[in-house]
Amino acid sequence: MGPRKVLIWICAASAATLSASALVGSKPAQASIVAAPATPPTVNISAYNAKLLSIANLPPKSDCAKAARAATLVPAALKIRRVAEVTRPVAPKKAYLRPCGPPLWPVHAVYPDAGALLPFKRIVAYYGNFFVPRMGILGEYAPEKMLALLHAQAAAWAAADPSTPVVPALDYIVVAAQGIPGRDGKYRMRMPPGQIEKAVKMADQIHGLLFLDVQPGWSTVQVEVPRLAPYLKLPNVELALDPEFALTDGKRPGAWRGTLNAADINFAARFLAKTVRENKLPPKILVVHRFTQRMVSDYRGIKPLPQVEIVMDMDGFGSPPLKVAAYHDFISSQPVQFTGFKLFYKNDLKGGGRLMTPEQVLRLSPQPSFILYQ
Repeated sequence: MGPRKVLIWICAASAATLSASALVGSKPAQASIVAAPATPPTVNISAYNAKLLSIANLPPKSDCAKAARAATLVPAALKIRRVAEVTRPVAPKKAYLRPCGPPLWPVHAVYPDAGALLPFKRIVAYYGNFFVPRMGILGEYAPEKMLALLHAQAAAWAAADPSTPVVPALDYIVVAAQGIPGRDGKYRMRMPPGQIEKAVKMADQIHGLLFLDVQPGWSTVQVEVPRLAPYLKLPNVELALDPEFALTDGKRPGAWRGTLNAADINFAARFLAKTVRENKLPPKILVVHRFTQRMVSDYRGIKPLPQVEIVMDMDGFGSPPLKVAAYHDFISSQPVQFTGFKLFYKNDLKGGGRLMTPEQVLRLSPQPSFILYQ
């Protein structure tokens, strides 16, 4: 593939460095100079652009190249054909080339503030809840064994792509949707502080990240996310939203699939951005799980922020062809900022399926920056 020129758009507010001064006072003799607050520095832009282009994993546009080559084979001279014993010149058919539009990846989005993990690192996470083993590997094994398995899985990804360091993580379901209404009729259970603190300590133990995963049930993102503020103030605690379990209108979690819209996701992003600014933290990461079209409505309205990097995670299970198709249909063809890919140790094997290897996942365009195992 030949070299490509990448243009990454950036909001002026995050690109500029405010070094101007302001004059205060009505008379020049009384004026005092007050320095404007400095804008937080962005990432190394050239390195960021180069890494984005690398993980875009752009395949050659063979269809356009073939069409272009075919056009060059049309002879300049007129073709001759015989019609009713009369020979007459016939103009060659005009070659219509399908235009090759600009690639969807890398995404044109705001640059993150300095300290952003993505796209420079790849996150490999284990998913689940300590109370319910069937919800994922996080609660299926004793902590020591589970963390050892996570370490081995992270090492496999580091070996598959040595150019991208791996950060281990836990994706802990902190608000779990359930099939019964509960005391307040919201069809969700909030985990007690002791369990959340257990997850925080485990993330610290592996020098990794903790994603607090929210399944709203009949509650809302606007209600559930602010309750997590004490934990989100920690520098290694991030947020995940699960639209599959965000339901209303009498639809019970598990019996129906839910949905979140751009307004819900942007609320969470703005809340995280405020937390980052107030606590002088590095940019946070917001993961949104998805495996159907309706699960996330109006993806174009989702707005990454300098303080918040957004990952759209392909969350469906099945055979490799089904998973790759879902990734194309609902993640790569509807770009937001970064992508994720979920692998199921058990459900992906049903019906004679198999677990995709890191090498196989890395063939996707774009390459996922967030890998989740359940």
